Formats: sequence, structure tokens, C-alpha cells
Amino acid sequence: MNDELAHLHQRLADEGEKMLTFFGELTDADWRQQVYVSGSGWDVHHVLAHFVSAEVTYLYYLRQTLDGGPGLPADFDIDAFNESQVPPLSRRTVPALLADLRTARGNTVAVVAALSPGDLERRGRHPWLGETDLRSVLKLLYRHPMIHLRDIRQALKTRSPVAQEGAATRSDEQRP
Repeated sequence: MNDELAHLHQRLADEGEKMLTFFGELTDADWRQQVYVSGSGWDVHHVLAHFVSAEVTYLYYLRQTLDGGPGLPADFDIDAFNESQVPPLSRRTVPALLADLRTARGNTVAVVAALSPGDLERRGRHPWLGETDLRSVLKLLYRHPMIHLRDIRQALKTRSPVAQEGAATRSDEQRP
């Protein structure tokens, strides 16, 4: 594994552990704290469900791209996807979602461990980045939760949802 792949691999593993540690320290009241006012008005539990959904989906399309596929479909609507995936997943218990997230991130880390440097140049579609290389997708994969965790921390600190201009939503966030 070259230095760049080793770095991506380590960041994905480290940020995954940070997510799990953060969620593991929350109180029952914290889980019910509303984080966003947009969309369905996700609370912390919904954001955890979103992490599971996103991780599993990213991995599916990462594997597809590695097999020569296009990545996400051109007509993929991230907002519609989140609204269809998060509510059913959020009915799962917190321990079940945490186990799902640990497994999903572990699977992602394992796939990255098996990559070759040339794989980082493979191109596919991503809902935020458009047509891009896998290197950029992997970087966003460990950065994406960081954005939401920032918003959760703010909502927990103030005990109120994050204003739309601070929320990690597609319409508010600038593409990297």
C-alpha cells in the first residue's frame, strides 16, 4: 500500500472510530435532540441512521466503480434518497444502528486496504462531486460525517436545531 492509500485507509478507520465513540457517549435525551430544521427535521438518531445508509450506499457504488461501473446513476436525487432511507432505518435501535455502522465502516476500510494506487484514478459519479475520481470520493467519505457531527454538537450545545445556513444539506453546503 502506498503512502496515499495508507493515509486514506487510516483516516477512514480513525474517523469511523471517532464517530462510534461520539455516539457511544450520548445520553438518552441527546438522541432525541433535533439537529436540522430542513427536510424531515432529523434528530440525532436520524443522523446516525443517515450515516449507516450513506456508508452502505457509498460502498456499493465504490465497488461498482471498481468493477468498471459509472458510480451513482446520473439521475440520483440525494434528498429523495435520504428521505426514503433514513426514516425506516431510524426505527432500528441505537445499538443496532451502531453495530451496522461499525460493520459498514469496517467493510469500507477493508475495500480500501485492497486497493491499488491506480484504483484511486478510477472515475465515477458522486451526488455532491459529480464525475470524479475515487480518491475524492474516499476523502469525502471520511469528511461527510465530520460535517454532521459538527452540527450535532452545535444542536446539543444550544439544545436547538441548527439553522439552515449551518446545516449540512445539499442546498446549503458548497461543493468541494
